[in-house]
Amino acid sequence: MDAAGLIGELESLASEAERVKYRRYFPDDAASPFIGVRMGAVFDLAKTALTLPVGELELLLEEPTHEVRALACSIMGKSAAHRAGDETRRTELYELYLRRHDRIDQWDLVDLAARDVIGAHLLERDRSPLDRLAASGFWPERRTALVATFAFLKRGQTDDAFSLGERLALDEAPFVQKAVGWVLRAAGDLDEARLVALVERHAARMPRVALRAAIEHLPKAERTRVLAIR
Repeated sequence: MDAAGLIGELESLASEAERVKYRRYFPDDAASPFIGVRMGAVFDLAKTALTLPVGELELLLEEPTHEVRALACSIMGKSAAHRAGDETRRTELYELYLRRHDRIDQWDLVDLAARDVIGAHLLERDRSPLDRLAASGFWPERRTALVATFAFLKRGQTDDAFSLGERLALDEAPFVQKAVGWVLRAAGDLDEARLVALVERHAARMPRVALRAAIEHLPKAERTRVLAIR
């Protein structure tokens, strides 16, 4: 099935009730409309299209409809993570993600693909692309840099997560703040002492949503002590 066929499948699954539900989680945005397809259905459809050519994936990303772009990102993430995939395919997906990050512009789109398309690709490579993403003025790119580090954390590697988490600890974008908290929390599960030292340095100024998420797994007394630094 090509991009047009996949779009048609999504449209056949749309409902007004589901469209209304999405507005609980996303601001009203005429440039990125929802047609009302359950994400579970989007993910199921993605599983049928793991070999979709990159050119067809880019056509999906070009679409304004949110679920269509979510489908593209889900295909990219699942395809990159699939054991049967090859290095050429993963490199193509990595390059597409970065080239068309302008269309990966919501928190959920980032989360569907950043770990397996960006992070996994960089496991055995130079990780300076994450520094460039973290320095971007486009908040979804900064979120990508953070979410990508979950691929490293899965391998027990914490340096990039702590480094980027500290670099973006004072970020003003709400969806970056949340990602900072989640990444630091996961890194802290592997190295609690390093997490505590980091949050002690930044607790006085760190956005509360990021700080609370980062220390969520610490003992209660330690959480109370860190929060008191504010």
